[in-house]
Order: sequence, then C-alpha cells, then structure tokens
Amino acid sequence: QVQVVESGGGLVHPGGSLRLSCVASGRPFNRYAMAWFRRAPGKEREVVATISWTGGRTEYADFVRGRFDISRDNSKNTVYLEMNSLKPEDTAQYYCAQRSTIYTMNWPTNSAEYDAWGQGTQVTVSS
Repeated sequence: QVQVVESGGGLVHPGGSLRLSCVASGRPFNRYAMAWFRRAPGKEREVVATISWTGGRTEYADFVRGRFDISRDNSKNTVYLEMNSLKPEDTAQYYCAQRSTIYTMNWPTNSAEYDAWGQGTQVTVSS
C-alpha cells in the first residue's frame, strides 16, 4: 500500500517561512525521486522542486529558486520543503509526489511522471 502524507501548511504573513513535510510509505523510499507541486486557485498545477533518491541533486522552479529548499531524510522516509521569503503568489495547495519509476529524475518534470500523491496541504500567504 502506497501512502503519501503532507503536513506543515498554514497561514503566514508575506516574508515569513514555513516548512512542509511529506512522509511516503509502501515503496523503498530511497529509490525514488520526490517532488513538490502546487496548485493555486484558477491556475494549473506546477512543479515547485524535485530531489533525487539520494538527495544529491535538486531542481527548482524559477519562481522559488533562492527562497525554497527541498531536502530529504531517507531514514525517516520524509521529504521537506523549506519555504522562505514567502509571497502572496505562493498561496496554493502544495502536493508531495513520488516518481513512478526508481532511479529516475528529469528536469523539466511533470505530474505524469509521478504516480503516488499526497492529499495536499494548504499554504496561504496573506497580510
């Protein structure tokens, strides 16, 4: 049984920070790249960041580069998204996803390359 669960979302003021966590179970966690996506109201889902199975390679969307940091702790089957200098336009539902195949990581990447998804956690940036 594959399960992906996000947590850590909430309401934050512009310029603030949040850390999202994602726990994935049911498959060998250290064989799969992971990614964070987000979807804002009225907009298409977009990739935020991705990280290789070891954590040695990361990629970021231009709109978060320098502000967000993706990391993982394979001993805890957990991937994180540290979000800093948050802006109102970062407001979205954030989803954690696991690649459908092991030892693969592409950039650019898209949602079709992931087959295990969390339910999402809401991030709202507002004054």
